[in-house]
Amino acid sequence: MTNPSPQPYIQTKGDILIVDDTLPNLRVLSSMLTEQGYEVRGAPNAQMALMIIEAEPPDLILLDINMPGMNGYELCEAIKAKPGSKDIPVIFISALDEVLDKVKAFSVGGVDYITKPFQIAEVLVRVRTHLTIRTLQQQLQETNADLQQANVDLQKANIELLESNLALQASNQELDAFARTVAHDLKNPFSSIVGVTDRLKDDLAQLESENPATLKLLEQIERGGQQGVKVIDNLLLLAWVRKGEVEVKPVDMASVVSRVQESLADMIQTYQGELIVPSRWPTALGYGPWLEEVWANYISNGLKFGGESPRLELGATPLASGQVRFWVRDSGEGLSLDEQAHLFADFASVDEMQADGQGLGLSIVRRVVEKLGGSVGVESKVGQGSQFYFTLPSR
Repeated sequence: MTNPSPQPYIQTKGDILIVDDTLPNLRVLSSMLTEQGYEVRGAPNAQMALMIIEAEPPDLILLDINMPGMNGYELCEAIKAKPGSKDIPVIFISALDEVLDKVKAFSVGGVDYITKPFQIAEVLVRVRTHLTIRTLQQQLQETNADLQQANVDLQKANIELLESNLALQASNQELDAFARTVAHDLKNPFSSIVGVTDRLKDDLAQLESENPATLKLLEQIERGGQQGVKVIDNLLLLAWVRKGEVEVKPVDMASVVSRVQESLADMIQTYQGELIVPSRWPTALGYGPWLEEVWANYISNGLKFGGESPRLELGATPLASGQVRFWVRDSGEGLSLDEQAHLFADFASVDEMQADGQGLGLSIVRRVVEKLGGSVGVESKVGQGSQFYFTLPSR
């Protein structure tokens, strides 16, 4: 015994309720709409129609006016008064042909009016039109609901993002404060180490011939202390740059470079370096104390990696863009393209195997110059030396 084949599901064009106390009219409309693929239900009076609508709202209502008890106008008002049925389109079908009758039908919430005797083609066109409008309205309502929900979700996401940003700002401020505190706390011990070691070197210099290893150990301690002080100075400068704005104004670059030469005098002597400085500098906008650190980093790197008895040339070139390029040129071994690409990245150094610094210098140079509205870079070829530069806005 074989099971009967399941009946295919036929999707109707819409669910229509016909409310008419004249049974022939009810049968004609029901038959006509059913043949067109609509699901049709009928009610001979208003009370039954309200029960049907309450139980399962239709997609559209065809409504007669003259009915015993509650007439069509009153039924339409009752339908429109309830939230669950107020949006159902109501088409009046009536033998009443006066203008006032039609006006009242629209005033109580009807969407259309068909006069009896009706033409089947006209009824079908009106039904199809208003069902299409109803479908579009429902789609629009769903879209609006989706947009409202999306807007709520977006507002919630924005609030969460704002809270995250506030938390991040607070965390950054706390980190900056911690870095400054640690740097200040460490600088005094390192400075003391350097000072005491320097005094011990003087006291033990006469013993060098008897115990040269002692003096070498002291020199190592001194270099370590100097390196620690430099790292701390870099950390303090980085915190200063991150903290906020400074007053940008025309800078006397000759004075800035002169102060840097004085601070690096011992290093220049140690490396037997030579600095060639122009007699005049073009004016640019910046902040003197920060630019001293920029020049100090560039010149220090030039001394350390500029070859034996390094000869450094300093200069400046006005650019067509309205900025000035300041540069330090050395005659060292030069840098490969790969080395140049990573040179100014955070915590990179010119040569991590040889550099005395901790990789902070050039990273801070980039941050400082960008904060002042300029840029940094290097031009170099292996075996032909390097030119480190930074740009600043001119007047």
